[in-house]
Amino acid sequence: MSSVTRALQIMTTAATGLFTGAAVYINLVEHPARMQSGLEAAMTQWVPSYKRATRLQVPLALIGTLGGLVLWKRDADRRWLYGAVCIFSVIPYTFFAILPTNNRLLDPGLDKTADETHDLLVQWEKLHARRSVLGLAAFLLFLNNCGDQE
Repeated sequence: MSSVTRALQIMTTAATGLFTGAAVYINLVEHPARMQSGLEAAMTQWVPSYKRATRLQVPLALIGTLGGLVLWKRDADRRWLYGAVCIFSVIPYTFFAILPTNNRLLDPGLDKTADETHDLLVQWEKLHARRSVLGLAAFLLFLNNCGDQE
């Protein structure tokens, strides 16, 4: 295996691992903690957290996707393709499944103390957990491939 291929494997796996780690952290630590702070505080924290996470996770998902596709073309190993599809799928999933909830939560007219807001945050957490699972699937596929050396 060439050093370029090995470096691409490491970069692809690392980017996907960072994406997954951030997503899982949000689900297991950050969001439950924000929900324990009271609804208004949770919403006040959710908005900047969401914006920062987007700037972090989109590039990581794209790096994982592109790296996986390049490695699949180079190695003809379908696990790279399957991982690339998994990590890429978080982008359309976010756009079509999560974005409507995000937009409602970002609405400046939303009452931060209403039951609807609580329900939206609970719904958001469930939707986000699916992103975490997709990222984890991609990471495990990539990690398994990195262990295969010629």
